[in-house]
Amino acid sequence: MATPLVVSEVFKSFTMHLRDGIRLPVVADVSFSVAAGECVVLGGPSGIGKSSLLKMIYGNYAVDGGQILISHRSKIVDLATADPRTVLDVRRQTMGYVSQFLRTVPRVPALDVVAEPLMARGVAIADARDRAAELLAQLNLPQELWQLPPATFSGGEQQRVNIARGFITDHAILLLDEPTASLDARNRAVVVDMIEQKKEAGVALLGIFHDEEVREAVGSRILDVSQFSPRKAAA
Repeated sequence: MATPLVVSEVFKSFTMHLRDGIRLPVVADVSFSVAAGECVVLGGPSGIGKSSLLKMIYGNYAVDGGQILISHRSKIVDLATADPRTVLDVRRQTMGYVSQFLRTVPRVPALDVVAEPLMARGVAIADARDRAAELLAQLNLPQELWQLPPATFSGGEQQRVNIARGFITDHAILLLDEPTASLDARNRAVVVDMIEQKKEAGVALLGIFHDEEVREAVGSRILDVSQFSPRKAAA
């Protein structure tokens, strides 16, 4: 599909249960699309709702209204109303996510943490580990760390494992939440190259990048999330 991700008229608020049920608006009337082969950058000041928007699209946050349309298994799925089983299948087959934080099962080696998304899709263990090793080497993670659990790693090392895990599949859509935040200049450049390879392969990417150089290097266009702020509309 030429446009695998379409967000239409999405609204979101949080209910503050410890504050007498006060409703805190996050975004209103969010509408945009991401085409295959482009990287759309979410822009705007901190706290405007960029990470919340990514979490809504991935299905971690429910929305109050609107549609999040995904091209999945030759059908259009609305993640705003999809059941949990469908959401998990979309994550497995169609949409990947690289967050700022790595959450893994304790004592699982880094190599298997990276290989797991491929194994979940039926790829042979040996082949999945070979591809994981290629990505970890590309991201300059020392080989002596590959058989150790990432919980023992530095923040930058954990983020490289996180990136390798997110990039290992051929998902048609990839969400990126500050993937280069903990990286040095050398590895930021590697990630920029990896993003460009995904674009050339026709992947639709949507991301947050606070590093201006990275944003300018990978962004096809910038979507200012401020335009969807309910507070701005009220003003």
